Amino acid sequence: MDVYLEGKRLRLDPRKALGKGGEADVFDLGDGRVLKLFKPPEHPDYDNLPQEQAAARARIAEHQHKLPAFPRPLPARVVSPETLATDKKGTTLLGYAMRKLEGAEPLRRFGDPAFRRAGVPSSRVSELFRGLHRTLSALHGSGVVVGDFNDLNILVTGNDAWLIDADSFQFGSYLSPVFTEKFLDPLRLGGSTQGLMPSRPASPDSDWYAFTVALMQSLLCVGPHGGIHRPKPPTPKATPTARVLQRITVFHPDVQYPKPATPFGVLPDDLLHCLHRVFVEDLRGPFPLPLLDSLRFTVCASCGVEHARASCPTCRPSATLATTPVTTVRGQVVATRLFTTEGVILHASVEDGTLRWLFHANGAYRREEGSAVLQGGLEPSLHWALQGAVTLVGKGGEFAVLAPGQRPERLGVDAPEQRPAFAANARHRYWAHAGALWRDGAFAPERLGEVLDGQTRLFVGPRFGLGFHRAGSLRGAFVFDAERPGLRDGLALPWPSGRLVDAEAVFDGANCWLFLAEETGGRTVNHCVVVGADGTVKASARGEAGDGSWLGSVRGKCASGEALFAPTDAGLVRVELRQGRLEVVREFPDTEPFVDADSRLFLTRNGLTVVRRQDITALRMT
Repeated sequence: MDVYLEGKRLRLDPRKALGKGGEADVFDLGDGRVLKLFKPPEHPDYDNLPQEQAAARARIAEHQHKLPAFPRPLPARVVSPETLATDKKGTTLLGYAMRKLEGAEPLRRFGDPAFRRAGVPSSRVSELFRGLHRTLSALHGSGVVVGDFNDLNILVTGNDAWLIDADSFQFGSYLSPVFTEKFLDPLRLGGSTQGLMPSRPASPDSDWYAFTVALMQSLLCVGPHGGIHRPKPPTPKATPTARVLQRITVFHPDVQYPKPATPFGVLPDDLLHCLHRVFVEDLRGPFPLPLLDSLRFTVCASCGVEHARASCPTCRPSATLATTPVTTVRGQVVATRLFTTEGVILHASVEDGTLRWLFHANGAYRREEGSAVLQGGLEPSLHWALQGAVTLVGKGGEFAVLAPGQRPERLGVDAPEQRPAFAANARHRYWAHAGALWRDGAFAPERLGEVLDGQTRLFVGPRFGLGFHRAGSLRGAFVFDAERPGLRDGLALPWPSGRLVDAEAVFDGANCWLFLAEETGGRTVNHCVVVGADGTVKASARGEAGDGSWLGSVRGKCASGEALFAPTDAGLVRVELRQGRLEVVREFPDTEPFVDADSRLFLTRNGLTVVRRQDITALRMT
């Protein structure tokens, strides 16, 4: 496709692709701007999806009139279209150029418990939302409604929150047809029971509803309809749609509050009362700014809980840190505590049955025996891998090899969407850089094969590794042997068509269990794809994010041959690969006190080992 900007033909390089949404691909123009290019109906992401193709056709047709009529000026923290991109004749609009935000993170990450414990205080969250409140108020004052206000359409740089995807804004006669289920105002449903499909247009009130959802999720790591509905028999469990229609929120006594979430008691009563009135009693209108202006967080000196109340909600000022029993028995489960810290455990991995981990305490990043590998406070933008006593740390386009008694070695690395592409097993470390996959060698780095420059995500296990890219209209995946050079590419993965928001993989034997989370059709869907060492896809499955099942999240699982153990708030679940299907074969409810959906599982010499925020526990099922 030929694309012209300011009369000049653009050469769209897949290596410069910055991201992929459900409706467009984004490319770096190299001059402080990015190009948002709308996906045409024939885009590969829409293959065999006639409804999506029709929607793309209608969307592009409307943009021919809507984008030239775009209101100006808009508030400073809105990334607005600056220059329209067209075909060669200049008669068809294909997208637009806009400002590039360097080093930005989607607001969604601020609702992730793992991201928050890596060094993001609640005081930063409240500052972000004070600024976002001003931006949203100013937009409404200009006669503009966001419409699809959600945590992927807001990017964060420092303490500033920026609204993006302005082409979907609602103004004049142009309505906003898109929505995200988690942020959809129930009052727009018009009483419909046929799924969460709005029958009324967006409005300032629906924007403020979504703002309040984002605020709650960012402060507590759970939204109003999170948790699992567990009513007492014979009352049936409500569907997600019924929960929204009946206002069965996390405040309802029959809803199990998610274990990884921050207890809502850390918030002041007036803020909790406001959340209850919005989500249960249908209060609408601008969010009360004084509630944000008066929000002040402190860290309890006794228990370390961060709260915004006059006194700690979980302990008395004179309380001491409770000690966990070394061994606990519940039913058929024996739990033995192996490690605990007053800091936070950030990363863990297994090598030949031995668990290794990295934690932060007393102003330093430390390995399992307590030695400091890096001084400094918690920094959420750091990424980690472990290889024996060596620690790998990456940020942006560089990673460092921290070996005991040696000077740090620094290497360049690709970082698609701010995620440095490096990994390690017990024998080698691997990284993608400058269009190639590399492995450390005896004398110098060894080149294993060619990959798409700047776009490759990388995972590795003891026997083999897996990589993939999704950039513009290009999609590709490959496997590689952990010891020998060469790549087996051209894998036919069941690719998600929406925006990829997370990816993880676990390995054992000849299997890789690849997990992908995508935003599509207004909801987050998690995928599991089992890939063999030869690149064969053996099975796949999908589930709704946060539904309490083994696929309710994409992280924390561990594999054992053709079986997978997954943590949930209700305990461990065992999934097996059987004749091309992934089936839940056993649940372990007695493990419920020792795991949650945010736990990380590993098979070690001690058996099944659970790594949580501040402790590590070995589980033995009798």
